[in-house]
Amino acid sequence: MKTPLKKSIDPLSVTSDAVVLPIPAPATLTGIAASADLALDGLVAACIADGEITGEPGEVTVIHSGGLIGAPRLLVVGTGDGSDDAWRTAGRAAGRKARALKARRVALAAGDADPAAVAAIIGGFGDGAYRFERYKTGGATPDVEELRIHSTTATPTQIKRAGRLADAVAAARDLGNTPANDLTPTALAARATQLAERTRGLDCTVIERKGLQKLGAGALLAVAQGSAEPPKMIVLHYTPTRRAAGGEVLGLVGKAVTFDTGGISIKPSNGMEEMKLDMAGGAAVVEAIGLIADLGLPVEVVAVVPATENMPSGTATRPGDVVRAMNGKTIEVINTDAEGRLILADALTYAATVAGATRMVDFATLTGAIVVALGEVYAGLFGSDPAWTEAVRTAGELSGDLCWPMPLHPDYAPLIASKVADLSNSSNKRQAGAVYAAQFLREFTDGRPWCHVDIAGTGMVGSAGTGFGVGLMLAVADGLAHPAGR
Repeated sequence: MKTPLKKSIDPLSVTSDAVVLPIPAPATLTGIAASADLALDGLVAACIADGEITGEPGEVTVIHSGGLIGAPRLLVVGTGDGSDDAWRTAGRAAGRKARALKARRVALAAGDADPAAVAAIIGGFGDGAYRFERYKTGGATPDVEELRIHSTTATPTQIKRAGRLADAVAAARDLGNTPANDLTPTALAARATQLAERTRGLDCTVIERKGLQKLGAGALLAVAQGSAEPPKMIVLHYTPTRRAAGGEVLGLVGKAVTFDTGGISIKPSNGMEEMKLDMAGGAAVVEAIGLIADLGLPVEVVAVVPATENMPSGTATRPGDVVRAMNGKTIEVINTDAEGRLILADALTYAATVAGATRMVDFATLTGAIVVALGEVYAGLFGSDPAWTEAVRTAGELSGDLCWPMPLHPDYAPLIASKVADLSNSSNKRQAGAVYAAQFLREFTDGRPWCHVDIAGTGMVGSAGTGFGVGLMLAVADGLAHPAGR
């Protein structure tokens, strides 16, 4: 989807398939909305008077123009109280409607809206217009090919950034939605390599099984040993042409279990097809670092994505086995379906001690417990450093990738204790499942400021990938690139 900025052209006269017109609540006609009503001989005002248009977020009213403006349809969308969230909701509704109407070229009459609101509606539009239909042999809905932004406030750079973010989110969704027979660890590594080849300042190294053995990445290898697919540790490194003050190196770590059966501790068959999405965190990390590099942010970033399948076989890790992670700690495998924390253990260690990350954030579809606690609205946010945790939470608010702070406390440590090893990967006590998973990960962060974002509820909704985390990571990187007071 293209998002060119067109300040000089009246969106009501430009040729397009539909014009999106934002309206606040209560519905009022000012600026471009008043101009649209005048051009349509009072049709918008009549719809407001009849109660068909209220301006509530997510409301869409289609008005046929009868040739009075350059597009055959005007899509009036509600922006509610004018918050960025409301504009994002309006964008989703407009994107869904435009896609349903098979509109190829859409004009957005943003007028004098705040640039942040314009960015929010662009992101929402991309979300609403998204479909994953590459495997359908017929009847796929045509894509919205172009979204023209008409704004008196947003700069070309701001529009470009919002459009590229929308594209990166869609790319992460594509990765998550691709069936596991096509999106293997090897295929994910190929995508990361492709991004690096075409993006200035971005390098990619793929560590194969022998390299993992040399590193002592026993936790990742233990998960991978049941599968015929070879594991990969994908390492992407972005080196900016200039660096912000402070010299921080942002470490992004993403879980990429490209299919998760649960291993020997096998999952129920009902719904297991969704487990192609157990790499949503890794997909988001790959696309996020590509976006950060593409935009040229002045902050060094390293991304580490451990990629594997988790399969049951004669070579699979058994409950009760003890494995040694890269940092030397031994782990008793109580449950082979608690595999995500195992592969993240080695990835976090690599990011901190080999790649040189000074502060880290990991993203993982890690626990069903977080879905029970927070549903599909907020991701769970755990952190070792209060200031860093608050920075990540704030980035979530700015980006729309919402995170809710959860507790970490030494008194949870007994849940990851083992009688035969340094740690256990699971607990037989059915309590605080998301918390002790985070407590386990903290053991592998080498004391760095670190946050864990559990996206089990937000990264995969309705059996489909959401791209959750891409915008959050961009906002986190932005915060390091432009620290307050510097």
